[in-house]
Amino acid sequence: MTDTTTRRYTRERDEEENEQSTEDETLVCPECGGKLASDSEHGETVCKECGLVVEEDEIDPGPEWRAFDSKEKDEKSRVGAPTTNMMHDKGLSTNIGWQDKDAYGNALSSRQREKMQRLRTWNERFRTRDSKERNLKQALGEIDRMASALGLPENVRETASVIYRRALEEDLLPGRSIEGVATASLYAAARKAGTPRSLDELTTVSRVEKDEIARTYRYVVRELNLEIKPADPESYVPRFVSDLDLSEEVERRARQLLQNAKQEGVHSGKSPVGLAAAAVYASSLLTNEKVTQSEVSEVANISEVTIRNRYHELLEAEESVPGL
Repeated sequence: MTDTTTRRYTRERDEEENEQSTEDETLVCPECGGKLASDSEHGETVCKECGLVVEEDEIDPGPEWRAFDSKEKDEKSRVGAPTTNMMHDKGLSTNIGWQDKDAYGNALSSRQREKMQRLRTWNERFRTRDSKERNLKQALGEIDRMASALGLPENVRETASVIYRRALEEDLLPGRSIEGVATASLYAAARKAGTPRSLDELTTVSRVEKDEIARTYRYVVRELNLEIKPADPESYVPRFVSDLDLSEEVERRARQLLQNAKQEGVHSGKSPVGLAAAAVYASSLLTNEKVTQSEVSEVANISEVTIRNRYHELLEAEESVPGL
């Protein structure tokens, strides 16, 4: 070993020893030698023994915002979006924005715009590398579009995405359209979440016919062993009441009519949408907030004949319940 190398080695060792001794000194109180504690609330380092404030006005490395629950924390966090089943790659890939502007809001030159367009093209190609990913991307886009049109919440979209992914993994798509399985998945997810939509409503926003939706839905439920209870007519009532701009009293009375009908067995074999619409119509008359059968029919997307038939059955069931 040369003299130069020896001197360098000795100097580095001395520097490490000095740094270590400095760190050891900062861990004890300079007055009494007691242990130090960090007070994050006041931004100070104090001695546990004598209370001497060794450091003050410390820098807080945490966020500048406060959160009082986990949901608020997720909303305020700026470290990136959480993973989601609503995107084919679960949101883990890079997405290049379509605006031709830089970080300062200045417009890009023509050469830079061409470059960014090429990058977008290749980025899209890499994001969907095989037919399965392209299939999933198209289907999840359809689910999001239909759910937005029907006003379904995010948890229903997540569930529908999971159901479609399972159908794709179980190889249930051959012989069936992507749109049909996507619509069936959304229909099943809405029923599982207790926010059902009728097949007629799904048909208005879907690109496939009602019969295909029903057929695909039965197939997917059977093959995936999904446990979906029959739709409860009461779950449709709040939406119908809201769309017709009626009071809470109408909603409460409609629920009571449906509960009495269930007690008398009137609901068996009947369309839950038709029962809910008839209950809302009957309760509006009973509470003197009259609406026409035509208005209820338009909101519920069923015929006026169905409303009239179910309306009479609900009132008869109401009269049959003892104690009323």
